[in-house]
Amino acid sequence: MLFWLIFGALAGWIASKIMGKDESMGAVANIVTGIVGSFIGGFIASNVFHMGKVSGFNIYSLIIAVIGSVILLWIVNAVKNRK
Repeated sequence: MLFWLIFGALAGWIASKIMGKDESMGAVANIVTGIVGSFIGGFIASNVFHMGKVSGFNIYSLIIAVIGSVILLWIVNAVKNRK
């Protein structure tokens, strides 16, 4: 469980840097973004692109989690800007 938190924090932090949201996000938001982004990225990678399953704490999994987190942040920003 500790690895999930660390992995989520890292993926969420990288995604927030990419999306320019680092200043407005805290540690908890980065962790949640990274964990949810991991599920989104894993779903897209395995079901849409048939790239295989994401497993373990490795570079491939981190890249997929960051991509999923960027997608999540993009969706959240689109919904916020719509209001």
